[in-house]
Amino acid sequence: MTISLGQSFQFYLQPVPPFDFELTVKKPVGWNLFNAGEILEGKTFWTATRLKGIMAGIRMESLGTIDDPRVRVSVFTKSKVAAADRKWMVKHLKTMIGADQDLESFYAMAKKDDILKITVKDLYGMHDTQTSYLYNSVVLSICLQMARLDRSNKMIESINEHYGDPVAFDGKMIRVEPSAERIAGLKAGAFAKECNLGYRAKYLIRSAQMIVKGFPTSEQILSMSLQEAKSALMELPGVGDYAADIINPHGGFPIDAWSVDVFGLLFFGKEPKNARAMIEKVKREGLKRWGNWAWMGFFYVAQDLENLSKSLGVRLRRF
Repeated sequence: MTISLGQSFQFYLQPVPPFDFELTVKKPVGWNLFNAGEILEGKTFWTATRLKGIMAGIRMESLGTIDDPRVRVSVFTKSKVAAADRKWMVKHLKTMIGADQDLESFYAMAKKDDILKITVKDLYGMHDTQTSYLYNSVVLSICLQMARLDRSNKMIESINEHYGDPVAFDGKMIRVEPSAERIAGLKAGAFAKECNLGYRAKYLIRSAQMIVKGFPTSEQILSMSLQEAKSALMELPGVGDYAADIINPHGGFPIDAWSVDVFGLLFFGKEPKNARAMIEKVKREGLKRWGNWAWMGFFYVAQDLENLSKSLGVRLRRF
């Protein structure tokens, strides 16, 4: 049943420049901001998610430029939102779209790097973003394991199609990815078959159950240190080193059997013959090379593989 969101409130954000609105909310390789089915028309973007357990439709409009950004945000809910919750939502959404992220030192480092100097030119002003609902990131990280991006996207789309919640607001309809509560009660065998998940189904269910019982929220994870957050996330069933680096809002360098080929070629001039054996070596090199900006380096490369391939004269395959 479609949930209608008729109440709304509005506020403005002034992100730290440079801030490319379109690149930030709709990543070049199709990574979603909050969930699948988001809509970008010109300089207006519609999405929906759960904020403090409240279903919210969100419209964002870019009113400025890359070097002088300004974003108008409208939040749509089923019922009127209390003042304290509105204040929390404003702060939370500001963080989630990376509005306070200062890219100056990253760009300074990147412009001296043979790889990143290409990506920051291609993707100037693209900020990193965060999930608003932890379980969405858990689903993404588990579905990315041992699978190419197109396969991962199909699994996520199937989960969303079968168990997501359709919401209507501002003349749009968006299906919000399912809550942990919805997935926690499923049977692994049926879930795996229905959404073509294989072994991932049991981990998605067990992680959902753990979150429902009581697990740090996205906001609480964000307040931890990088290592504290990673350790906490790795307590979730099915979330290992790679998945934790994907979820961790503090970043990391998530190398697996697919991304090791790309970064092995970029760092060492050739794809590894034994991908699994090279994962740790490639991971160490990325962390050594880019330090505290390793995640941002990974993020920019992942979004710019086609242009990088052309610029460097190599063939970098999609993850």
